[in-house]
Amino acid sequence: MYEATFRIPDAGSYAAATADSDARIELWCNDHCDLLHVTSGGDRDAAATVVERVEELVGVQDRLETAEELVLVTADCLQSHDPSHVERYLARHGCLLLPPLRYARGAKLCRVLALDPAALSACYRDLVEDGYRVGVDSKREISSVRQDAPLLSLDDALPTLTERQREVLKTAFDAGYYEIPRRTTTEEIATSVGVERRTAEEHLRRAENKILDALVDYL
Repeated sequence: MYEATFRIPDAGSYAAATADSDARIELWCNDHCDLLHVTSGGDRDAAATVVERVEELVGVQDRLETAEELVLVTADCLQSHDPSHVERYLARHGCLLLPPLRYARGAKLCRVLALDPAALSACYRDLVEDGYRVGVDSKREISSVRQDAPLLSLDDALPTLTERQREVLKTAFDAGYYEIPRRTTTEEIATSVGVERRTAEEHLRRAENKILDALVDYL
């Protein structure tokens, strides 16, 4: 299987609602309504702009709000109100949309899955030919599909590290290894945990790689 993430600027009102702010929207479509997870980095004006756009387009039938995030259940599905939806292009080439749709920095981000990489290329070509400005954030072959959830918890996102990897990583962090400028070296970290420098560096690299691999899709 092959996965690509398409970034489509100026793709509808939800994308416009995130322009020039830190607001981010994740959308799960349920045909008769949508579930929206909205974060705004504490910017209440940005969150209010998103809610206003949603109210205008599809209405809001329920909401759950905290200081940092907002969950909306819409009164109608966006697809019937938004001419910029891309599902018809995916169906044309046998591609699948992997939820959620994401909106950030004035753009729609779509994770698209296909059995044949040529189908992703054909889908991209049709979007461009119809006037969409499409960027490709990533394109890769995959062996599994990670499940996305409406609300991300640390237990779901963080990978499993070995005891030694956790010890070395925490020692490095506490000692200021990730500060700018660094306040320690891998030699000093190795001495603290009682291993050789190369061993400490390998534990650090493996831990960092696991964490980035788990979180990079959410950045």
